[in-house]
Amino acid sequence: MKDKAGGIRILLADASRIATMGITQVLEKESDMEIVGIATDGEVAVAKASELEPDVLIIEAELPKLSGIEAAQRIRREVPHVAVVVLTADDQEQTLFDAIRAGAAAYLHKDCDPAELIDSIRKVRAGAFVINEKIFSRPAVASRVLAEFRELSVYGPGSARVFAPLSPREVQILDSIAQGRTNKEVAYALAISEQTVKNHMSSILRKLSVNDRTQAVVYAIRQGWIKAPELGH
Repeated sequence: MKDKAGGIRILLADASRIATMGITQVLEKESDMEIVGIATDGEVAVAKASELEPDVLIIEAELPKLSGIEAAQRIRREVPHVAVVVLTADDQEQTLFDAIRAGAAAYLHKDCDPAELIDSIRKVRAGAFVINEKIFSRPAVASRVLAEFRELSVYGPGSARVFAPLSPREVQILDSIAQGRTNKEVAYALAISEQTVKNHMSSILRKLSVNDRTQAVVYAIRQGWIKAPELGH
């Protein structure tokens, strides 16, 4: 046995014994990972997450008794530091959207390459949202997510941000820039400093992996996050 002290503590929730055995065999080979518990339904997953307080939860979306999505949502409320990786055999946009709202940090097909699972575990443990990549490739889901952000329904009063490719303020700033406003004009309109606008723009460019504000606006319009500017008459 390898010394797993100080490694990533993982709770695995999957109804399939074969799948559980396969994932366990893959992860046990990693010196920095340890499976501290296994659950075969959603209710047990919630109970074990509260008891064990793992670093990462790997959970199947289609669990019995309590779905993996519902279980993940409850676990994120009760043990907020847990990073959630959702596995699904039925890769539907609704499932992805539900996983985002539940606070999942990664979303993978059950037939994914083991290296992808291992990489995702390490990234979400470090605080990354690997699920961003899934959102960016699916404009329909991105649009629904943004609509929720604009209504602030994902951000309950006093609650931590669950997921966002961009924060509501960043969307607001990008929307203003899309209408042709300068940083100074955006700052005036939103009653914030010009430096704050610049700081937000730096964050936006980093999150979207683009080089300038024009690329960011074009990207956001294509994803359906903001509306294209209206042409003058």
